[in-house]
Amino acid sequence: MVLDVAFRLFLEKGYEHTSIQDIINQLGGLSKGAIYHHFKSKEDILVAVMERMTVESNQMLAAIRDRSDLSGKEKLKTIFRESISRLVQDDIFTVAPDFQNNPKLLFGLLHDTIDNAAPNYILPIIRQGISDGSIQTDYPEQLAELILLVANVWMNPMIFDSSEDESYRKFMVFRQMMQGFGLDIVDSKMMERLIELTSIYQKSRQ
Repeated sequence: MVLDVAFRLFLEKGYEHTSIQDIINQLGGLSKGAIYHHFKSKEDILVAVMERMTVESNQMLAAIRDRSDLSGKEKLKTIFRESISRLVQDDIFTVAPDFQNNPKLLFGLLHDTIDNAAPNYILPIIRQGISDGSIQTDYPEQLAELILLVANVWMNPMIFDSSEDESYRKFMVFRQMMQGFGLDIVDSKMMERLIELTSIYQKSRQ
């Protein structure tokens, strides 16, 4: 209940412009003490909201990882396409948390990327790609981490407050980097979607 209300308000007003009192006012008389019993701060509420979204994302990643009809390289391309195309991304970029002023949230993203997503979803796909010949690397663990750190952190406009032009330039460097590994897995449609999400984020900051 608290997370549903908080998420709706974050969408309507933006995270930075939503107060704990705003959330309480929408909870039908629930006291501030009752909220603080479960969440120590507004940031903790946001972390819980984002964690709920991560569960859905992980289900999508697992479904692609476990497909038997795609090569490792094809799975990587599918993951990038599906991840950036999901409609929930519009909501995430609309909520637009300020990562620079929320170190707990930023650490959570880094932790999930390195300790969960890379080893559990991307690494098995890279190992499959090595076996089926579609991916060439002697360092699968490091490649899995590099790909996700660049995609989830360096290219994330919410972390570096990137403009549409900056997002475009970063995407082109990422594309060249992937091609250097023999992984032509990102395309113009994905670039257009990243620019769209950057625009959504920048509008939410105004």
